[in-house]
Amino acid sequence: MSDCLFCKIAVGKIPSTKVYEDDRCYAFRDINPQAPVHVVLIPKAHIDGLNGLFSLEDPDLSALLRAVPQIAAREGIAQSGYRLISNCGPDACQSVQHLHFHILGGRKMSEEMA
Repeated sequence: MSDCLFCKIAVGKIPSTKVYEDDRCYAFRDINPQAPVHVVLIPKAHIDGLNGLFSLEDPDLSALLRAVPQIAAREGIAQSGYRLISNCGPDACQSVQHLHFHILGGRKMSEEMA
């Protein structure tokens, strides 16, 4: 999608600090980190959000999920733990209409999810 912020990041039109990349997904450091480690993981294919998963090919979905523990290991948070979040829709504060996951770690997380 030509006007999508994350699509532009995935192809290098907007700079980012790359953490991980393969043929199907791209991960980069969040510019407004909510934890000492805050990585955003996106599919390279444009999908509006979790509600659009039905249009994502199974290999793309599995690539995203398989990337998470690899990124956590590279970031040094695999053993201590991390949180994986995907905001879906306006009430959940989804700010970019492109499926993405936040990988947060590097500190003890609150037990509250709200």
